[in-house]
Amino acid sequence: MILSVQNISKEFTENKVLENISFHIEDYEKAAVVGINGAGKTTLLRIIVGEMSPDSGLVALSKDKTLGYLAQNDAVDTGNTIYEELLSVKQELINLEKRIRECEISMQNAGEDELERLMKQYAALTHAFEAGDGYAYKSEITGVLKGLGFEEAEFEKSVSTLSGGQKTRVALGKLLLQKPDLIILDEPTNHLDLNSIAWLETYLLNYKGAVLLVSHDRFFLDRIASKVIEIDQTKATVFAGNYSDYAAKKEQLRAAAMNAYLNQQREIKHQEAVIEKLRSFNREKSIKRAESCEKLLNKMEVLDKPTEARTDMHLKLTPRYISGNDVLTVENLSKSFGEQLLFENVSFELKRGEHVAVIGDNGTGKTTLLKILNLLLAADSGEFRLGANVEIGYYDQEHHVLHSEKTLFDEISDDYPTLTNTDIRNVLAAFLFTGDDVFKNIRDLSGGERGRVSLAKLMLGNANFLILDEPTNHLDIMSKEILEDALNSYEGTVLYVSHDRYFINRTAHRILDLTGHRLVNYIGNYDYYLEKHDAVMAAMAAGAAKPAASGTSGSADGITGASGPAGRSGDDPASGSDGTDRLSDASGASAPSASSQKADWIARKEEQAKLRKKENDLKKCEEKIAALELRGGEIDKEMSDPAVGTQVAKLQKLSAEQSEIRAQLEKLYEEWEVLAT
Repeated sequence: MILSVQNISKEFTENKVLENISFHIEDYEKAAVVGINGAGKTTLLRIIVGEMSPDSGLVALSKDKTLGYLAQNDAVDTGNTIYEELLSVKQELINLEKRIRECEISMQNAGEDELERLMKQYAALTHAFEAGDGYAYKSEITGVLKGLGFEEAEFEKSVSTLSGGQKTRVALGKLLLQKPDLIILDEPTNHLDLNSIAWLETYLLNYKGAVLLVSHDRFFLDRIASKVIEIDQTKATVFAGNYSDYAAKKEQLRAAAMNAYLNQQREIKHQEAVIEKLRSFNREKSIKRAESCEKLLNKMEVLDKPTEARTDMHLKLTPRYISGNDVLTVENLSKSFGEQLLFENVSFELKRGEHVAVIGDNGTGKTTLLKILNLLLAADSGEFRLGANVEIGYYDQEHHVLHSEKTLFDEISDDYPTLTNTDIRNVLAAFLFTGDDVFKNIRDLSGGERGRVSLAKLMLGNANFLILDEPTNHLDIMSKEILEDALNSYEGTVLYVSHDRYFINRTAHRILDLTGHRLVNYIGNYDYYLEKHDAVMAAMAAGAAKPAASGTSGSADGITGASGPAGRSGDDPASGSDGTDRLSDASGASAPSASSQKADWIARKEEQAKLRKKENDLKKCEEKIAALELRGGEIDKEMSDPAVGTQVAKLQKLSAEQSEIRAQLEKLYEEWEVLAT
């Protein structure tokens, strides 16, 4: 065991945050702390590392073990270059290397006795250098920096010139290079793009030490965590397994706890009714019995009502009216800032009802693309068109749609003047703003609070085309799940940028990967993207190595500069001289052609159409059977009527109809058997 946390409690001005929190971390274990915003996760980490004192309880780190901690948005700020800042972690090895060089020089002119002493010293120094992996420390620094998203050309940048997010990445790199026995990380995936997050996952999984982290990135937690510590209503519960294991077990426990609570509440009401009835008899014996029951009831340990699953926010997105089938058409869009090219000749289409995620490394131009579509920036070249009856709702990660000088109440009422005061308060309450919170200024809100206000405005807008830039930033896991459910039930069209892979997996029908200054299309969710990515990239590289002619073709999974199943690709280095795409939904050693992929897509559509036809035929067959069986029953009833029994002609007619019905039913029963299999 490397860390023991025993009965930690903490209050802030009578607001209890943590109560009797206990757990332990074993050597090499990877553990995660989860809970809603405000549950006390960061407070717990600060107590563990000694930045804050608990009101009671004890934290114990095993003897001779080291601990490293990176807080949210923790950053370095020095005049060093990025490389020098990380190199400072290896100062001990640098000193050893310097002493080794000095020893080598001294040995060149040393006498016999002195040489023997120097050789022993040299052996000790080189042993220590090798033990510290001294021959690899420079390549290790380079690997960490590249893994965290820094290009080699950036290594000589001064740390003081970096953004807050870049400084945090430098701080993370320094911590990883220090290699403490226990790494403690608070939201380590903030400011990292998808490739850097994937690199960090692999690094931590292979880390020869223990890890304790707080994160809202469920995909990250699924890959990293072998233990989950949940903070809920000041208490801690420990679950074995990753996030998915925790979520399943948590739901089971919540259901059991709710049943226990409801059963106890029923028992309490029953006992109270018994006590009241006994008192109403107004007899000494009955009153004593009531008093005895009341004492037992008072001694009962009343269960707290379990927290309801995902009730902190209420989000329902409803389009005001339906758009045309063609929602957005983008043709040959390009954008640069000075000499920095972001993307060029980007073309794609969105159809009504599609949910499309745009992914890519930091700095590739994802947010810029969304801003161009919202007319906040001008493209250098190209154009885009909105379809008929398209109304955009835009969620901006920088929240430019909000007005910093306004209160929350005014922000809503000014944009939606027809809402009553009660309506506005109800909307804000649905996003956790109650009481005097509604009169706070926007400028005084945290990033998460501004995000919730933006979502409230989005909900009121009734748009049929949502453009969202990092909508899950600053949301806790529960709120993310609410947003996911709202988008999955949304009947309009969605285009969004996100680094949240779990969110993408749950909500995306299609992924556009902005890489190499153009878009690569994947018809599926994030798991599908992971499955196909390497093969698609390999096929693109192979196609780019051959002479290419520009061409326009039907778009399919995996093509560059691409759109949806009926879109256009624009000029594509993966296109052949005949104008058809060579690159598509790649798997295995080589990628099939775009025409082959398009044929597969058409085949899937045809198969879906056949399935729908079969379902319709089955329904019609069942309706015919039901009608004939009903008529058969009516004939049986008529034929058993004594008044009809004397009418020979009518009986013959009914009997013939009955025979015809039986014959038809026989055929329909056979048809039903075929359709139902």
